[in-house]
Amino acid sequence: MMTDPLNPQAREMADESMVRNLEAQAQAIWPQEEALIRRYGLPDHAKILDAGCGTGDISSRLASLFPKATVLAVDVMDAHLELARRRFGDFGGRLRFENRSVYDLGLPGAAFDLTVCRHVIQSIPHPERVLAELTRVTSTGGRVHVIAEDYGMIHFEPRGLDPDVFWREGPGAFGAATGTDLYVGRKTYGLFRRLGLLDVTVDYVVVDPVRVPRETFVAIWKAWRDGYARAVSEHTRFSQEEFINHFDDMVATLRDPDGYGVWLVPIVSGRVP
Repeated sequence: MMTDPLNPQAREMADESMVRNLEAQAQAIWPQEEALIRRYGLPDHAKILDAGCGTGDISSRLASLFPKATVLAVDVMDAHLELARRRFGDFGGRLRFENRSVYDLGLPGAAFDLTVCRHVIQSIPHPERVLAELTRVTSTGGRVHVIAEDYGMIHFEPRGLDPDVFWREGPGAFGAATGTDLYVGRKTYGLFRRLGLLDVTVDYVVVDPVRVPRETFVAIWKAWRDGYARAVSEHTRFSQEEFINHFDDMVATLRDPDGYGVWLVPIVSGRVP
């Protein structure tokens, strides 16, 4: 099957597991993320862009958080956009879903008070191009807010298997094979600075059994397992069976009342000069 060089994970993004994943990630991350967004001090009638919106779970939360704001949510997956429109039509014209690419949004410059991009730049090549485009469409004084995943920031205690074996080797090999950077989270501060953004901040949402319900954490890991077993086996030394065994082992840790694992999620923001 031909793959889109700018969207090498299109097959995985279209899988039903991604719908489950996006919903569970929103449930896990938003309660901590909301406070970070509130501190930006947006105007009442803010214009907000959610770039790479998926099924609209966060787009709708942004529209609820700022009840006088308008939110434009964009993605390249038509099925996700259609689901978002069905789910969140109650917002009317204040929340719109459109098919647009984060590489070339086709939108006027300096149009948004807040530009949000979550769980995207680790899954596609050339993140610096995407961040430049997000900056272009953000107004002077506006904020760019990015969840930049980094798969070196996942830590689980050993159980039947040693999860460090997978997390040390798997993400690097997968990224090299797909032209993506699964460690971009630690590099995003520098990317923001080189774009000239000001007041760059780095915060971490902590997804662990202390802060997030265990079954919500489990739902993310099961969705990753179901959606990525084939792709990881195609691009790394881990077979589908080995991949599934590692994820089932981590799920068992999360379901053990005494078990602990943590996913540190970097959120990087900066102000447009």
